[in-house]
Amino acid sequence: MKVDQSKTPLLDAIRTHREKEPISFHVPGHKNGLLIDEENASAFYRNDLTELSGLDDLHDPKEAVLEAEGLLSDYYGSERSFLLVNGSTVGNMAAILAACSRGDIVLVQRNCHKSVLNGIKLAKAEPVLVETEWDADGRMPLGVSLEAVRETLKAYPHAKACVLTYPTYYGHTYDIESIMEELHRHDVTCIIDEAHGPHFKLGSPFPRSALDMGGDIVIHSAHKMLPAMTMGSYLHIGSDRVNQQKVQEYLSMLQSSSPSYPIMASLDYARSYIGTLTEDERKRNIEGVLHFVQALKQAHAGLGVIRTHDPLKLLLRFKGKSGYELQALLESKGIFTELADPYYVLMILPLVKDRFSFPFEEAVARVAEALEHEPVQEEWPGKRYERLTDKFYSFLSLDYEQMEGKEETWVCMDEAEGQIASQMVTPYPPGIPLLIPGEMISKKIILRLQEYVNNKANIQGYHRLGEGYVRVYR
Repeated sequence: MKVDQSKTPLLDAIRTHREKEPISFHVPGHKNGLLIDEENASAFYRNDLTELSGLDDLHDPKEAVLEAEGLLSDYYGSERSFLLVNGSTVGNMAAILAACSRGDIVLVQRNCHKSVLNGIKLAKAEPVLVETEWDADGRMPLGVSLEAVRETLKAYPHAKACVLTYPTYYGHTYDIESIMEELHRHDVTCIIDEAHGPHFKLGSPFPRSALDMGGDIVIHSAHKMLPAMTMGSYLHIGSDRVNQQKVQEYLSMLQSSSPSYPIMASLDYARSYIGTLTEDERKRNIEGVLHFVQALKQAHAGLGVIRTHDPLKLLLRFKGKSGYELQALLESKGIFTELADPYYVLMILPLVKDRFSFPFEEAVARVAEALEHEPVQEEWPGKRYERLTDKFYSFLSLDYEQMEGKEETWVCMDEAEGQIASQMVTPYPPGIPLLIPGEMISKKIILRLQEYVNNKANIQGYHRLGEGYVRVYR
């Protein structure tokens, strides 16, 4: 059958979405272009150029790109900063490859992004998973504790690097400064996936950036919190523990040899945007957030609004409903949020300069309309979670070399306890794996997987969870 090549399904889907007049509480940070000057927005296609005379070369910068990276380094106070056109994913991988060699022990926060584990696999290093703390309600993963890191270092005193996620996807921070000081005493290189913290440089009431607290390599997703295009990110080198040349070599290997000039231009714009944000504008942003929070709390008696350490992250909870059900209600009125989980919906708020505006009042009205006919119910308790192991750390039952070529099979989830996972299984967003290849499957992991399946969450990976099966090594 002849295919109709006149079809443009992706463009059509985007057009249909925009016709809903959606209000963005998700990434990217330019909020559907609201925070982009009209002149810049209309120029994106005209800016889709290549390495022409005067436009420099991302992989060998000498002119405009070098100057842009210099301005970036100056603002963030790094020893060297790089523009990334393949997201924080490529930054995490390049950092790990530059810092680690085959067989090196790498300490990894358990609720890390999947790109971290993929980077360790490429380096043929050995991950040791530092278990994550949970909030008092047992419903949200937080960071790691200093005690957990110390206990892990006792067991693995020759660890080469440690990869930490700060802040968490939900905007929570923890005492990363003390943790990095402890790691540095053991000569461990600290790689910080600070994807959701490129705006922390603004200062209080935002948390401090890990780059200002001693991070050796810090990666920022500019597109998540700043007005940069999707995949636009930064990598910063913060100390001489890092071989800058190796980082640059791996970035050159892993990033496209035809880097996107619109993405690079948007990164330059995003740095200028935050770099010129005034003190008064920062204060007005915080005041705007406070007004928005108060208005949301009054939108419906059953709606809970929870602040995190990052003022631009809000968690919504509705009595009697899962986060997925609440998200669906909001989307029915054109409110699109960053993610849902079994309990919460996450909103990412914009960083607005005075010359722009964001429809906060319209958003509150739509939230109220979405929930108008929903009765207030008793709080659904759900399940309480805790660390996945009784120890502060865990490790893979098989290393990456042992996994190569090993036969795989399907097993029923009810029979998976004690088996070794062969495929990564990742609810997305946020992209934090629930199953890691080489990891022994525990009863706690099975229960958590079943809850995501029951809530019809989007789960990436090679699996048949909908049928009740996971992939394991035979």
